Amino acid sequence: MKKQRLLKIKELIENYEIDTQEELCLRLNNAGFKVTQATVSRDIRELKLTKIPKTGGGFKYALLVESEHYLSDKYLRVLRDGYISMDTAKNILVVKTVSGMAMAVAAAIDSMKFKQIVGSIAGDDTIMMALKTDEDALTVYKEIRSVVEE
Repeated sequence: MKKQRLLKIKELIENYEIDTQEELCLRLNNAGFKVTQATVSRDIRELKLTKIPKTGGGFKYALLVESEHYLSDKYLRVLRDGYISMDTAKNILVVKTVSGMAMAVAAAIDSMKFKQIVGSIAGDDTIMMALKTDEDALTVYKEIRSVVEE
């Protein structure tokens, strides 16, 4: 139930300019979630929502990290320090790393939460990732490449 409620909150703040916890409570209750202001307050903290300016004044709730492929500073350093090269073979993406860094680099890439990646295997200096399609492999390749080259 909590997972569905959190997903509903994300949906609501993406579709409406919600500026108070009371409004969020009302919308959740109207959607069939029986919540109190205290529950919504905890959910806001868990989702790391923040308030941003609305067009025309006032503030609304928004996700603190809106990028789907967000990397923390720690993982960004690991990815950039460990990465050597990358290539695709159909729907397979192979990443070469500094010796001993494959698992750490794989964890950094996993933290980017690519929906296209079905799974990955890391050895000592090589990561193999299976992607859903050949096109997905190219998309993820380009995204990782852009992060490494920034």
